[in-house]
Amino acid sequence: MNLITASLAPSAPVSPILVFRTRPASRLWLRAGISLALLPALYLTGCKPTHNANVVATVNGHAIMRADLDKAYAAAIGGTPQDASTPEQGDTLRLNALRQLIDEEIVEQRAAKMNLTATNEDVDAKLLEMKAPYTEDQFNQQMRDGKYTLEDLRRNIRRTLTIGKLLNKEINSKVTVTDADITSYYNQHKSEFNLIEPVYHLAQIQVTNQPSAQPTNLQGSKATNDDEARKKIQALRNRLETGEDFGTIAMNFSERPETASSGGDMGFVTESSMKGDPATYNTITRLKNGQITEILPLYADPTSKAPVGYSIYKLISREPAGQRDLNDPRVQQNIRQQLHEGRSQLLKNAYFEMLRDQSKVENFFAEQIFKNDAH
Repeated sequence: MNLITASLAPSAPVSPILVFRTRPASRLWLRAGISLALLPALYLTGCKPTHNANVVATVNGHAIMRADLDKAYAAAIGGTPQDASTPEQGDTLRLNALRQLIDEEIVEQRAAKMNLTATNEDVDAKLLEMKAPYTEDQFNQQMRDGKYTLEDLRRNIRRTLTIGKLLNKEINSKVTVTDADITSYYNQHKSEFNLIEPVYHLAQIQVTNQPSAQPTNLQGSKATNDDEARKKIQALRNRLETGEDFGTIAMNFSERPETASSGGDMGFVTESSMKGDPATYNTITRLKNGQITEILPLYADPTSKAPVGYSIYKLISREPAGQRDLNDPRVQQNIRQQLHEGRSQLLKNAYFEMLRDQSKVENFFAEQIFKNDAH
């Protein structure tokens, strides 16, 4: 398991029936990949002065270095030395990685203006927490496997904590859900709380080996063959192992159109329908709430021998049949979380749009690609 990237944003809103979200145990994670529904970064105009070749972009004059982009790109391909299948695919992955670095820098600068930057004490405490599950040798081996230094780790812990402070102050503190809101929601969706058979609330990250004209995730990420699909799903599984949020990974990289935008949430899947795929059913039924599966092959039909892709599932909750009443604390908690996350995501989307509009971004790497290829 390599050190890869991490995210601090919560999962996207999910189906409203008794969802118990339990996050994976916090493990060793690095660069803060914030869950922004951040769209392609800011357009550039005008003449630009000459810049250092090692600088790939600037945000309000602050440089993003090629070395940082190289590390982000390595994380995107799973930390392996192999490049993408074609130069164009490699540049596309690098553009996506740089866009995320730019987005993170914009938000981090905003936090600094509000005096919300994490302190050295904050970083030290988080570092101790992350090292706790490991021996010193295990920790150091993971650092070596991921080709990261302690300085890298501390810098990215600081970024993660800083952005978390900003989101808590600017977004989460401003979202309220009243008891009346919960009652109103329940009355309008009461039938959704009546289960006729046991159901499993699942989320999924899916990668296929089939080409697609239109990627459906935030990063525009799409594998085009089986080798790319296997590398991509393994890289995503590694990121989950390091503690990154499942919903954020799904929104940014999952290739299933129906669920990517909602953090991979599949809603509630009936037990009878799950039994159509015995191997997946047996794997999921062994999970505890909040746990994720290993990488599972995805077949076009039960008789297929060659997979068309790969999936990772998360069991959010398992519910027996029957009607759930409003006075059930689990129902109230679920509705409250559902409404809170929906309102929070809306505010975040608006907030991040505002921050982008207020920032001056120069993407030299994008300009270089356009200049070289637009003949």
